[in-house]
Amino acid sequence: MEALRWETLVNNVLDAAEEHQLWVPGDRIVVAVSGGPDSVAFLHIMHEISKQHVPIELICAHVHHGFRAESDEEARQMMDMARQLGLAFEWVKADIPSYMKQTGQGPQEAARNRRYAFLHEVADKYGAASIALAHHADDQAETVMLHLLRGSGLSGLAGMKFKRREKNVELIRPCLRINKTDLVEACNTQGFTYFRDKSNDERKYRRNAIRLDVLPFLGQYNGQLTPSLNRLAEIVGDEDDFMEQSTHDTYRCLVQVNGGRQTFEVPSFLKLHVALQRRLIKLILNYLPLDSDFVDFTRIETIRRKVMEIEGTTWSLDIGQTLTCTREYDRISFGQRTSVKGQSYEYRLAQWSGTYELSLTEINRYIRLTPMSPENYHVPESADQAAFDADGLQMPLVVRSRLPGDTMKVMGLNGSKKVKNIFIDEKIPPSVRPRIPVVCDGAGNVIWLPGVRRSDMAPVRESTSAILYMTVGDSAIQG
Repeated sequence: MEALRWETLVNNVLDAAEEHQLWVPGDRIVVAVSGGPDSVAFLHIMHEISKQHVPIELICAHVHHGFRAESDEEARQMMDMARQLGLAFEWVKADIPSYMKQTGQGPQEAARNRRYAFLHEVADKYGAASIALAHHADDQAETVMLHLLRGSGLSGLAGMKFKRREKNVELIRPCLRINKTDLVEACNTQGFTYFRDKSNDERKYRRNAIRLDVLPFLGQYNGQLTPSLNRLAEIVGDEDDFMEQSTHDTYRCLVQVNGGRQTFEVPSFLKLHVALQRRLIKLILNYLPLDSDFVDFTRIETIRRKVMEIEGTTWSLDIGQTLTCTREYDRISFGQRTSVKGQSYEYRLAQWSGTYELSLTEINRYIRLTPMSPENYHVPESADQAAFDADGLQMPLVVRSRLPGDTMKVMGLNGSKKVKNIFIDEKIPPSVRPRIPVVCDGAGNVIWLPGVRRSDMAPVRESTSAILYMTVGDSAIQG
């Protein structure tokens, strides 16, 4: 009967490994062993798998936390156990109390961070493909409940995953469908030496209080509470993975990255389901240099609701840490807080021969002027091109930055119009406006806003004998 139960545990781990592709033959795996019954039983299960089922290489890793006097004996016992199994053994005596003083972290957080850092060091040393952890079904139930009490979203309710990539190695947890009692029983029946950490009974730690008080209390109303929480984690985990994949697909379709800014169009965003809207904003924020604990539901929802507002076509929302979310008409952008104020510049063009290209280094753009005969003339195809009756222009031409109060006589409109209002009517984003030069004639009249509109001055007619053809473009930025 004992052999049958042991075989069931081994098969359970093998099934999880196959379902979640936890390893392949030849993998080198670091097995974290604390000395408790969970990790001791798990190490023996992995050892049997490596000898009887799949050729994998195991490295036993142990952290001496420095909290308890018996920790020295535990480390010696783990070393002996690894030696008996013929496994490489790595351990570290981590002075967690000193580490807590250095970092300001609590005992559990400090111990966890130092433990995982060591496991990654061992994985790097041996070139391991993964780090195997002995977390089981009871641990999963505690994790889900802990996240539920914190008000977590789907990702938190999914609990721990069977496999998760971290720092170029996989963290694998093959025992998530095994109960702690089965692992303890395996140690007792197989005669494996293990230690009991008395700090697990201290209710000052929240996880312990959940295990000792919350779950037993709720178990009065659901005798299958632990299996129910584990089932919830699996269902939510699969749905969370689906949503995450959908979010990445949406990101690739809707979001453009340019100059360190991430942008999307409002109409496309509004078509998304609210759940996908939140996920997309969260993903964008995760790509920004923000602290991980900075990306919370409140911040995400504040941004989403702001984007959904009908009123206001331009605004800037400070999202913290020198970053902003900005709306310019139908475009939302995320990135570093920047000033839209442009450099002042002015170029005077009295005369030139042939085609001449004026480099506007202040805005990384150029204007090309080409004298043209009526026989070679072709009508401009876009606002980036403009043609003028050369004899109707007063020289010298001036290309400059925009000035307050600039006006232009717009073709097809009686009277003049402020350049600022032209930009507004054409929905030119404020961040783009400083990169639009102003072309004036010798009398100071604005004759062309490259890329936007031209004036009604010096139009090309049938009687025109000389044409000045102008185009605007972006200069290649020299790296």
